[in-house]
Amino acid sequence: MRSTIRATLQAALTTDTLLRYTALSGNIAALVATGHLIGTGDLLDRLGAHDLPDGQRSWYGRHVATAYRAAHNGTDALRVWTQHRTTGRWIHIHVYAPTDPALYTALSTYEPTCHLTA
Repeated sequence: MRSTIRATLQAALTTDTLLRYTALSGNIAALVATGHLIGTGDLLDRLGAHDLPDGQRSWYGRHVATAYRAAHNGTDALRVWTQHRTTGRWIHIHVYAPTDPALYTALSTYEPTCHLTA
């Protein structure tokens, strides 16, 4: 049994970073890869808001998380590991269904993104 655990740990240490973080995220990463779940940055990119600075994109994500918690009795959305789009660091992000009302509520209530709802 110990040799199996030792071999598993050794194999995990020799894999590349992408594989490790994908394994940590499990089924959620698969749902993100197929488009069943999206991050807030994905929605902004689909709406053509590529020019928003990282700070405003991050604050939009916080507004979405707040709207999601308000609609779901204080629970957080699912989280997944992903690489930051500019720094390349591995970070946790919340992911949502593409039709989740929290995405669009925050889009219309956060001032730098409210023009995207027109």
